[in-house]
Amino acid sequence: MTPSPTRTRRAIDAGLSPSAISALAGELRLACMRISRRVRFESTDGVAPHQFSVLSRLEQTPRTPGELAEIEKVSAPSMTRTVAGLVERGLIARTDDPADRRQVILTLTPEAVTLLRDIRRKRDAWMSVRVGRLSPQEQDILRQASAILTRVAAE
Repeated sequence: MTPSPTRTRRAIDAGLSPSAISALAGELRLACMRISRRVRFESTDGVAPHQFSVLSRLEQTPRTPGELAEIEKVSAPSMTRTVAGLVERGLIARTDDPADRRQVILTLTPEAVTLLRDIRRKRDAWMSVRVGRLSPQEQDILRQASAILTRVAAE
C-alpha cells in the first residue's frame, strides 16, 4: 500500500525521506512478522499454530466449519481435517444447527478454554522475559511503539 501524499509530506517534514520511510516500513514489517512467528511457536506443545487460530476464532463466537475456513483463508477440506483433529482431542464440540440441519455449529469445550488461557500465559511469559531484559529506556520506547503499531494496525 502506498502512503498518502499527506503522510509522506509529514514524514519528510519530520526528517525522513521517502526511501527512509520505505526502509523503515520494511524493517518494522519483518520485525513484527518474526516476533509473531516466535511467539506462535513458543507454545506449540498444546496445539499447532493453525489449531490455536481456529480455537481463538471459536472463543469469539460459535461458528460453522465453512465460516472458519473463510475466516482462516483455507479450503473447506483443510478446515474439516483441522476441526476433526480438535474434536478428537476433545477441544471442540459439534452440535446440529437448529436453523439448518445440514450445518454443524462448533463450540469450545471447557478443556479448550483452559488450553487457550495456558498458551497465552506461556506466550506472554516468553515475551515478558525478553522485554524484561531491556533497559528502562528501551522498555519505554517499546511501550510507545506498541501504541503506535496498534494505531497503524487499526487503519
